[in-house]
Formats: sequence, C-alpha cells, structure tokens
Amino acid sequence: MWMLGLYGTAIGAGVLFLPINAGVGGMIPLIIMAILAFPMTFFAHRGLTRFVLSGKNPGEDITEVVEEHFGIGAGKLITLLYFFAIYPILLVYSVAITNTVESFLTHQLAINPPPRAILSLILIVGMMTIVRFGEQMIVKAMSILVFPFVAALMLLALYLIPQWNGAALETLSFDSAASTGNGLWMTLWLAIPVMVFSFNHSPIISSFAVAKREEYGEGAEKKCSKILAFAHIMMVLTVMFFVFSCVLSLTPADLAAAKEQNISILSYLANHFNAPIIAWMAPIIAMIAITKSFLGHYLGAREGFNGMVIKSLRGKGKSIEINKLNKITALFMLVTTWIVATLNPSILGMIETLGGPIIAI
Repeated sequence: MWMLGLYGTAIGAGVLFLPINAGVGGMIPLIIMAILAFPMTFFAHRGLTRFVLSGKNPGEDITEVVEEHFGIGAGKLITLLYFFAIYPILLVYSVAITNTVESFLTHQLAINPPPRAILSLILIVGMMTIVRFGEQMIVKAMSILVFPFVAALMLLALYLIPQWNGAALETLSFDSAASTGNGLWMTLWLAIPVMVFSFNHSPIISSFAVAKREEYGEGAEKKCSKILAFAHIMMVLTVMFFVFSCVLSLTPADLAAAKEQNISILSYLANHFNAPIIAWMAPIIAMIAITKSFLGHYLGAREGFNGMVIKSLRGKGKSIEINKLNKITALFMLVTTWIVATLNPSILGMIETLGGPIIAI
C-alpha cells in the first residue's frame, strides 16, 4: 500500500507538463532524461529515507532527526525550509483543483459553478475530511486513486499510438537541440527540474520511514529500499511511456506551441486532435492527480508545521499534545488553502522561486 502511496504523491499534476518541457528540445534530451530518471530519483529518496531512519528513537520524524544530527539552531532552520518546500505546493493544488472543477462544470457539464469561495471551500473540506481519518486513511485513499490515474495515463498513451509520426525522430541528433533555440545542456538544465518535480515524493518519505521503522524495527532500511525501488520502477516506466507517446504524436513545433500557451499536455492534445474523449478525460485525470498529490503533500506540510510549533514551544519549556496540534494544523491548512484558492493568484512564480530550490536543497 505504501508503494502506491509513494507513487501517488509523486505522480501528480507535474506529469501533465513533463512531455512539453522534456520533449520541446528534441529526442536526445528526452532519451538522456529517461536514462537518468531512475537513478536520480531513487537514490535521492533512498538517501532521505535512510536519514530519517538514522534517528536514535523510533517514531522520530525528519524534523526531530535533523535536530538530533545538526543541533537546535540548524534543526529549526531546516524544519522551516522543509515546511516552505512543501506548503506552497499545497496552495498550488488548492488553486488547481478549484480551477479544474470550475472549468469542468462550465465546459463539460454546462453548469453554472457556485461562487468561487463556496466551490473552493466544498472541495478543500472534502479533501480535508480524508485527512481527519488519519495517516493510514490518507495512504489508503491515495492508493485507491492511483489505479484510475495510471489506467487513464496508459489508455491515453495507447490511444495516441496511431497518431505517432516521424517528426520527433528527425530531432534525433546532438545538433537538433540547437534548432529549438537552446543547446542540449540548456534543454536538459531546464527540463531536469520539471522531471525532479514530477517524480518528487519527498513530502511523504518521513511518514513512510517512521511507519516502516515502527513495523519492522532493525529491518526497516532493507524493506524501505525494496518498496522505494518498486515504486520508482513503476513511476519511471509508466510516466516515460506516457511522455514518449505524447512527444511522438506531436511535432516539435506543437510542443513549442503548448509551452507558449502554458497549458497541460492533456488540454493541448484535446484541442490539437479535436478529440471530445480527451476533452472529457483531461479534467477528470487532473482532478484525480491533484487530489492524491494534495493528500501526500499534506502529510509533509503537517509534519513541517508541527515541527516548527513543537520546537518553538520546547524552547520556552512547554509542550503540546499531538492530537490537539494536528487539529490546530488542520484548521490552519484549511483556512489558508481556502483563502488562496478563493483569491486565485498566479503562484507558479512562487513555486519556481520558493518551492523548487528548497526541494532541491
């Protein structure tokens, strides 16, 4: 179940933009990325898991282990960075789910959506209801949501096979990336962060490591590595097949146009092939992707927020009961995500300048 939970956190809305960023530079950068995808993501996440498992006491999450290894001051700073790496992504998903459902109601169902404040509140309360049932329920819900998402991605990839053309293969040379306006290294430089974001499931790693340590004790590291390996193989195979299928069905000019329009690959495919089936599938796939990614990122954001509060109170010689703290955190997350979703800001820039670099650190 955890394998599907890891997959569910990682494979979200980012995957729907990966074919555009990865394919726009031609086939060579895409092939290099396909080769790098597994080692880059598996070893980074395994290292993070081992770090959490290195804590003296079972049950210590990443915020406690950081303090244990690096001291109180560095512990507070890294906990703050950890929170701000994940929390903005939670805000993005709250805006994205509201926009997607609003668009689906308007265009596909021809229904006038309720006022944005009410719609966003209903959607966020719905997702937060799953959170109220605890960590196991979150992982279970994400595991269930993974199946329709993977099935939809694979069906779409197979549906595109008859549309495959040789245009992308014409870029199969080391000079071709230059014709897109960027050299090979520049193309990789721009595409790899999107790939890392697409495969990133660091927000759930700490909860995963703690749960497995409580379950397996000394044998937790071996078990975690095995689960991570299977999860990453599944991620790389399904996502890269989807990416290659999308890229092979479009021309480099089409991918450049999609990037220019700043839309997901699903939206572009629906318009490009004038396919009602994709127009219906796209928002449904996006809703599933966003919901499960929201749940996975919530676990990480809660851990970061709890860590900051606990460390702050500990400095004053106080403590707080964890269930009470979880309720305060849930209320904070609900109110802030609802306000941001209602205001509908463009927060992609915030992610690029705040979330992305901190995830890398």
